[in-house]
Amino acid sequence: MTIQNQEEADRNRADLRAADILDPNNQIGNRLRSFYAAVQEEAIPDRFLDLLEKLDQVERLASSKVSE
Repeated sequence: MTIQNQEEADRNRADLRAADILDPNNQIGNRLRSFYAAVQEEAIPDRFLDLLEKLDQVERLASSKVSE
């Protein structure tokens, strides 16, 4: 690739990045990705884990009664 072609490609990439920054959909997408990543890193609350454990117990009891 020639130097002139490389410079033109660099300018095109810079134009695309500028357009992405100004695009409201891109901004929304970036914020949603950031929020999703933050939520993924949060610990699961103990209350929620307790509820899931109770649900598992009820399902095991129900399946054992059905198999009898």
